[in-house]
Amino acid sequence: MLRKTLLASAVMLSLAACTSVDTNTVTDTAQVAQLADSNPLKNESTLLYRAPDFTKIEDSHFKPAMEAGMAAQLAEVLAIANNPDAPTFDNTVVAMEKTGELLSRSASVFYNLVGSTSNDARQALAAEMGPRFSEHNDNIYLNDKLFKRVEAIYNQRNELGLDPEGLRLVENYYQNFVLAGANLSDADKTKVRELNKRLSTLTTQFGDNILAASQNGALLVTDVKQLDGLSQGEINAAKLAAEKAGKEGYLLTLTNTTRQSALSSLTNRELREKLWRASAYRATSGEYDNRPVLLELVKLRAEKAALFGYNSWAEYQLQTSMAKTPEAVLDLLGSMAPKVAANAAKEAKAIKAMASKDQANFEVKPWDWLYYAEKVRQKEYNLNSAEVSQYFEFNRVLEDGVFYTMNRLFGITLKPRTDIPVYHPDVKVYEIFDKDGSSMGLFYADYFAREGKRGGAWMNTFVSQSNMKGTQPTIINVMNIPKAPEGEPQLVSWDDVTTMFHEFGHGVHGLFSDVYYPSLAGTNVSRDFVEFPSTFQEDWAANPEVIANYAKNYKTGAPIPKELLDKVLAASNFNQGFDTLEYLAAALVDMEWHALSAEEAAQITDVEAFEKAALAKHGVNIEAIPPRYKSAYFAHIFAGGYSAGYYAYMWSEILAADAFAHMRDNGGLTREMGQRFRDTILSRGNSQDLMKTYMDFKGSKPDTTALLERRGISL
Repeated sequence: MLRKTLLASAVMLSLAACTSVDTNTVTDTAQVAQLADSNPLKNESTLLYRAPDFTKIEDSHFKPAMEAGMAAQLAEVLAIANNPDAPTFDNTVVAMEKTGELLSRSASVFYNLVGSTSNDARQALAAEMGPRFSEHNDNIYLNDKLFKRVEAIYNQRNELGLDPEGLRLVENYYQNFVLAGANLSDADKTKVRELNKRLSTLTTQFGDNILAASQNGALLVTDVKQLDGLSQGEINAAKLAAEKAGKEGYLLTLTNTTRQSALSSLTNRELREKLWRASAYRATSGEYDNRPVLLELVKLRAEKAALFGYNSWAEYQLQTSMAKTPEAVLDLLGSMAPKVAANAAKEAKAIKAMASKDQANFEVKPWDWLYYAEKVRQKEYNLNSAEVSQYFEFNRVLEDGVFYTMNRLFGITLKPRTDIPVYHPDVKVYEIFDKDGSSMGLFYADYFAREGKRGGAWMNTFVSQSNMKGTQPTIINVMNIPKAPEGEPQLVSWDDVTTMFHEFGHGVHGLFSDVYYPSLAGTNVSRDFVEFPSTFQEDWAANPEVIANYAKNYKTGAPIPKELLDKVLAASNFNQGFDTLEYLAAALVDMEWHALSAEEAAQITDVEAFEKAALAKHGVNIEAIPPRYKSAYFAHIFAGGYSAGYYAYMWSEILAADAFAHMRDNGGLTREMGQRFRDTILSRGNSQDLMKTYMDFKGSKPDTTALLERRGISL
């Protein structure tokens, strides 16, 4: 993967939550009153920073709490819409910011658990509630009376004496109403409601299918000799996975990308091919076939965009992005593709030469690339992943690496809180203290893979920062590091190390938010900006001062030898043509699916043929380098919030590389530069234009030079 994460949000919580029922009359609030006092979600938690009390919360509490939350918010919203007083900023826009407390509180906990510790009951409830939340959201944003009040304020916004954040809030609300359909005819509003409900159902189904197909597609190996090439730790983990699944043998589980880590090690080519095919063709047959689901999603999204007067879903989606237009995205990706393809071609020659030593005229297939790339890497850098990981013990990386860096940059410290309840025994909680010693938030660390956790890594919050509400953040980082068998050291890879820095970068983006209105706080920014602060933090993992503090042998405490470290850092740019091209291929597939008009989308029947044509169109249809995600398990765009937005990782990385180079050239790892980054970037949330936010830090717009250098791509 791109060492990025799908930044997972607890769906629909960014704008004073989400919501249901017909909208222009006041609703009966009896449902709210009926929520039992014994339901721990009914009132704010009394724990530190309103942290959820997992000693009291049970699955049976979520549905009644969310239903009551929807009813309560709708009553609040309708009271605003039907207010007989003339609309003002305070009685309309600010009042809307204060709605939805119960819904936000209950849904934030629920959707965090759905992602991190899912079970059948939670999946079923998520599937049930998705369409209801969509309807609830429509009942707010398709309310004529409410929109007229917001529109009146928007039209006079420059005469109201608002501060910049208040002005931004008004403009965001107006845009959200318009993009939800507030300006549509009654007939088209009805169509939008129907489309939204169906789209919600389909996205949930798509995600559920991936989870089931990935679990059922795990490859069972009965003869340990076939696992030649894997480390003993990896073999033990495969045996443990099989035991947990109630099977005899060794289970190679599927991670969420096309590539699988074992492909770089397994010497058995036939097994490599089976593993690759299990990954690449999951969710394309049987009960969990996602192809009909995604075809309907693409068609309905295009139809919805057409109702709003847009040529495609991509054009509609990008209205709130930094990029603004599909053309800008394709220009960005297209400008990089030739250089990336040229680098990949060089890598292909080296890999073919290495493979030909085993067999003359060897044809490199997708299941071969990583295996022979590892041989080339070993030849060039003589690196042994097992040897390297001995210097990356998990706790040391977290505390002496990630936490140390955040202290050097921002002055914060983290201390364990064993008294705060957690939702799984693997989760640890830390209290965060600012540079002056004042307490400022909580951090939940949930790093290890387990059954029921979706793939990837992400940051989320139970409670977000808001000066209006007087709330401090409770932040969660979630990863899927394979857990070491009991009694063995918890070692991690270099990729895991950089991902830990990345995710905590999202964490400080939420932690240092200093915004008044909750819908503008923290990570509530556009998709093509949100990965910037997190990607920026990745490169500190290789900073000489930082790495000297944490990269120590888990047995002896000896620092990583300079020769080995130099190889690790040099090797980090190895195979970047492949890495970048597989990402670009996925991003281009995303844009091509979502650049279709409604008429074009209705004619697509063959998913594989469309995908192949899209790759060929952009010159990236290389058999040995498939897209990072094939369409049937492309959760980012068909189950998550990245439709027509997967490009955002690269866009954000451009910002990150440019900003890191600027900091490096102006003092580097210093409290002064950290404070500047905190003040100009991390604290601002979405309270102003995001390009202005970036330029406030650097003083100029970014360019791609630092990104290509970061990835080792020849300029």
